[in-house]
Amino acid sequence: MRIPDWTPEQKEQPAALVDAILARRGGALLNLDKALLWSEPLARGWNVYLKAVRTELPTSRRLRELGICTVALLTGAQYEYHHHAPDFLAAGGTPDQLKALQAYATAYAGSAPSDPALDATDKLVIHYAAQMTRSVRVDDALFAALRARFDTTEIVELTSAIATYNMVARFLVALEISPETRENASHK
Repeated sequence: MRIPDWTPEQKEQPAALVDAILARRGGALLNLDKALLWSEPLARGWNVYLKAVRTELPTSRRLRELGICTVALLTGAQYEYHHHAPDFLAAGGTPDQLKALQAYATAYAGSAPSDPALDATDKLVIHYAAQMTRSVRVDDALFAALRARFDTTEIVELTSAIATYNMVARFLVALEISPETRENASHK
């Protein structure tokens, strides 16, 4: 990491904030938290907002995680992929779908994926996440396909998850935050 890991000795933070982050993470701070805790307002807002995006949206968790994994691979955010690929699998995704996504991201040429391991909805979400990540602007034809498949709430929630994890990816990559060691990697 390009900055030192936060510790309470270096910069005291409110105990309630640290406890809230620890509660969301299952009892251990992640490397990302050790960067965010250098700023109390940022750490507080991040913890509340990301909790909502990760756990409170009713739109398909599998599709949200697929979009997040797409962002991670296209931005080179290994930390993000390290944490979200297992979440995609836990939400019903398959290893073959992750392999198809990895191949797509490696050879990204601006079009939708074509691998048969991915169904039409998967391909749509991946293409949407890729356009949001690489072009920012989403073309009208792709958005029309989204409207034909998803209701407005689902579009808003998928868009917010993809946009949020573009923000996360840029934070992780700029600060070179690396994945945790095995002993604490299961705490998200």
